[in-house]
Amino acid sequence: MTSRYARVEQAWRLVMTGLCFVLFGLGGLLLSMLWFNILFILLRDPARRRRIARQSISASFRFFLRTTKVLGVLDYHVEGADILKREQGCLVVANHPTLIDYVILASVMPETDCLVKSALLKNPFVSGVIRAADYLINSQSETLLSDCSQRLARGDTVLIFPEGTRTRPGEPMTLQRGAANIAVRCQCDLRVVTIHCTEHLLDKQSRWYDIPPRKPHFHLQVRERIHTRTFIDNAADAAPSLAARQLNRHLLQQLSRSPQSLAGMEDANALS
Repeated sequence: MTSRYARVEQAWRLVMTGLCFVLFGLGGLLLSMLWFNILFILLRDPARRRRIARQSISASFRFFLRTTKVLGVLDYHVEGADILKREQGCLVVANHPTLIDYVILASVMPETDCLVKSALLKNPFVSGVIRAADYLINSQSETLLSDCSQRLARGDTVLIFPEGTRTRPGEPMTLQRGAANIAVRCQCDLRVVTIHCTEHLLDKQSRWYDIPPRKPHFHLQVRERIHTRTFIDNAADAAPSLAARQLNRHLLQQLSRSPQSLAGMEDANALS
């Protein structure tokens, strides 16, 4: 009986996952084609328009995640969400195990900036969102540092996934040096967030329809704020690249750590 119930529950999550993908795509199109165009017509101040666009994206993500939770597709918990809400003038760096890491983080950071791949501008479901939110594009190498510096100076947070792509399950984590370079050259701090999912879902080797046998539980833990000045001072008169390498190694150690409560979460998931 238990096995039959588990199969029915997994089939339900498969259908609801497909529905949620449709909902996400339609939401992106509606924001891009309707709401953001209304903002463009009504608001001439680019800064205010950008702020409202980002708040709208965050609110949409909160609605989407609540829907997935109610439908039984997944569950999630952000430990230290209030810290992220108050954070200003720093890089927020996180590991990247699944496709919806950005969605969960942006849902609790109502005005965050984000460094995104230029390839996403070709995606009709998210390109309008990226442009309306005025996110930083990683291909704009000539102006990226100066743009980051200006935005951080005005108090923005910039979300970066330093792996550059989703983590490959079973392989050691590797970081690109972009986040560390930006932190050193802009002399800004980094706030570390670790993301763990109890099941394989929407990772680098999974399709959307690869539904795990148990409901996935996401656990995001807000960790320390890394003071970049320490690494710059330790490098003394050496090139900034040395400070960036040292910072990148420290960042890798922090992102590779497991949350203290993960074991308890997995035990609870096993009993559910």
